[in-house]
Amino acid sequence: MQYFPIAWPFLLILGALVLAAFTIIELQILTTAYMRMGIHPRYVFTILLMSILGSYVNIPVAQLPPERMVSDTTVDFFGMEYVVPKVERWPGTIIAVNVGGAVIPVLLSLYLAVNNRLYWRSIFAITVVAIIVNHLARPVHGVGISVPIFVPPLVAAGAAMLFSLRRAPALAYIAGSMGTLIGADLLNLGRIQGLGAPIASIGGAGTFDGIFLTGIIAVLLPPVGQARRSR
Repeated sequence: MQYFPIAWPFLLILGALVLAAFTIIELQILTTAYMRMGIHPRYVFTILLMSILGSYVNIPVAQLPPERMVSDTTVDFFGMEYVVPKVERWPGTIIAVNVGGAVIPVLLSLYLAVNNRLYWRSIFAITVVAIIVNHLARPVHGVGISVPIFVPPLVAAGAAMLFSLRRAPALAYIAGSMGTLIGADLLNLGRIQGLGAPIASIGGAGTFDGIFLTGIIAVLLPPVGQARRSR
């Protein structure tokens, strides 16, 4: 199933963020920061681009009983507009996994956790983010579960600085991605029924933007951590 879960104006903003990040990478302002995170700078733009393009692809994994669906509209939540695809003879709410908002972040988080040896710190930071995100997550009719866009990256940044200042960038990405997926999506699967959402995508729609911004903010953390360490 392919459709963009975010309205075009906001998708263009995310695209602008990718171009801005690419510009910073090309200027080598954050080269050291990316290397400390455990990712070679040349791959960062590719990962960000794959995340946006991957948000277009959802992999169906389950189906809920039929109900009246919200169709062909946009839903506003905390200033963000989410696209509800047009429904034609839809069997019921489809539970899916978003490639850009779930598959790629999970794989990258596992790599960062192993490469930086952040096993226990990751568990603690993920737990903090998951608890806070779960508390703030809200069911949105026609969309599924959504969370305010800036909550995951900011909470993840704080948790990362608390548990591992030296490896804050990698830990921020891990905690923000995994904590959001667990706190917003997995722990709220039982609330999907009755929302009239054609597709309830894990890592899509209401959580993709927060996870994407987590990656951007995680990249910006290293200079802060490095400066505090030097002092």
